[in-house]
Amino acid sequence: MELHNVWFVLIAFLWIGYFFLEGFDFGIGILTRLLARDRAEKRVLINTIGPVWDGNEVWLLTAGGATFAAFPEWYATLFSGFYLPLLVILVCLIIRGVAFEYRVKRPEESWQRNWETAIFWTSLIPAFLWGVAFGNIVRGVKIDAEFEYVGNVWDLLNPYALLGGLVTLTLFTFHGAVFAALKTVGDIRGRARQTALRTGLITAVLALAFLGWTQIERGGGASLVAMAVAVAGLVAALVANQAGREGWSFTLSGVTIVAAVTMLFLTLFPNVMPSTLNEDWSLTVTNASSSDYTLKIMTWLTVIAAPLVMVYQGWTYWVFRKRIGTQHIADPVH
Repeated sequence: MELHNVWFVLIAFLWIGYFFLEGFDFGIGILTRLLARDRAEKRVLINTIGPVWDGNEVWLLTAGGATFAAFPEWYATLFSGFYLPLLVILVCLIIRGVAFEYRVKRPEESWQRNWETAIFWTSLIPAFLWGVAFGNIVRGVKIDAEFEYVGNVWDLLNPYALLGGLVTLTLFTFHGAVFAALKTVGDIRGRARQTALRTGLITAVLALAFLGWTQIERGGGASLVAMAVAVAGLVAALVANQAGREGWSFTLSGVTIVAAVTMLFLTLFPNVMPSTLNEDWSLTVTNASSSDYTLKIMTWLTVIAAPLVMVYQGWTYWVFRKRIGTQHIADPVH
């Protein structure tokens, strides 16, 4: 396999890892309003991701950096063409991080309530916009012969991309609900399973429509297999959730995310950003990549650094593996 193909696979792997981890992270943020009934339960939900949320965002930084280094033309066209939605996502991630840290700095109820509201919206908006962004990447956008995006922001709000946004929004909420059921005890655990059932059923309908649309428009044999795995994983996650097997439900919801994102990258390859104006103007793994020398250096650095980062992050999840409940909240006001 040529190095530009290897790096396409690696970047796909980074986005899969990001959506798997940040997916339940966003879902928990959304559930602070949909699931939690009081201050103590909101704190329980936030504490389930407290030790890991910032580590999950490392996958996004790495995916962006890898795209910049391995496929500079892709990076340039993507970040210039999608400037406004990506800026909104970036602002949301900044505010969200501040909200997690600042929420408990003062005891006033209004202070904490405002930061909790910020956590909700800065989780919901990126969860939706990531689906819109990837929907447009797969569908294709207006790219001219100079590999520059010549459309506007309204072109990105097409039915296919908006459906993709609804899929990621509901899928991440479902993923977060099964994670909440896995990580909590008491009444909130049971209600998390009920929320997972409701959001999972909605997700199943939307995901089947979106993935089916994708398969019809751009799919092949490999993407059809990935789609089947995604649908089967989601159904199995719902069954496991109803049986009270939270560990299996979370694993299978993760399988759904992995398979769905894999399908999108399979339908995209060998393009990285198709042009809707002329197929010859599409950005591909060949015309958008860096030199072989650059890719070789990146590959060696990745071979050394990536396993260390993954082991460390895995160790973090192991250390903070225990369930928590309202009885573990010493001071529910904070």
